[in-house]
Amino acid sequence: MYAQIVADLLARRKSNIKGQRLNEEARPKSLDEAFAIQQAVAKTRSDSISGWKCLLPLDVDKQIAAPIFSDTVETGAECYLYPQGGKARVEPEIAFVLGRDLPASETGYSEQEIDDAVASCHMALELMQHRFEDACEATFFEKLADCMVNQGLFIGPEIDKAAAYKATSIYVSFTQNGNTQSFDGVHPNELPFKPLHWLINTMTKKGVDFKVGQAMITGSYAGIVDADFDECCTIKYTGLGEYTVTFKSR
Repeated sequence: MYAQIVADLLARRKSNIKGQRLNEEARPKSLDEAFAIQQAVAKTRSDSISGWKCLLPLDVDKQIAAPIFSDTVETGAECYLYPQGGKARVEPEIAFVLGRDLPASETGYSEQEIDDAVASCHMALELMQHRFEDACEATFFEKLADCMVNQGLFIGPEIDKAAAYKATSIYVSFTQNGNTQSFDGVHPNELPFKPLHWLINTMTKKGVDFKVGQAMITGSYAGIVDADFDECCTIKYTGLGEYTVTFKSR
């Protein structure tokens, strides 16, 4: 049913070319249909799911949860991503990495069980890629089916778990070639663990298994930040940590 849409979405990711709205006949018109397309894309890819992005629901029918694929997860001194408008477009976030499996469950998990399953927390960047034409007016469900602008994930250094859980606000800075972009960052859902609890409970009840090593990101502290390619970038979360990375164009 979704074969043509899946092929279209995969082609947009690989070509880094924006497209029009999805095929009208199979276009998702509900959360369940959007999530089904996500899973169809995942099954078609040769890699696995290495993480998820999420936020608390914007409304009853506006849930934000999308898989992040292993071939798009970056670490180390360089981060490869597709450019958009000549820039590396990223969002500074915190990643929660699981140290144990949380299999699909009809009853879900308690907040304590979820917190105990988190082995480490890390500075992280969501790598962004718009795959719909700006003026095409794609619906929320179409964007959700396409994983909500996610291109991939960069996982940075580990930070203190207790401090990460309490990080309502973070002063974030990006410095390249002597120029600094700074942000009085505030988490969109107040505390970064709240979307994590919602994600695990919602998706395990839908039959999704969460596995050891998967990284969950739960919202940006500064929206989208445009960074330059091929210039060493120092990223600092005041009071939590800092690191340097060079963005490289795919």
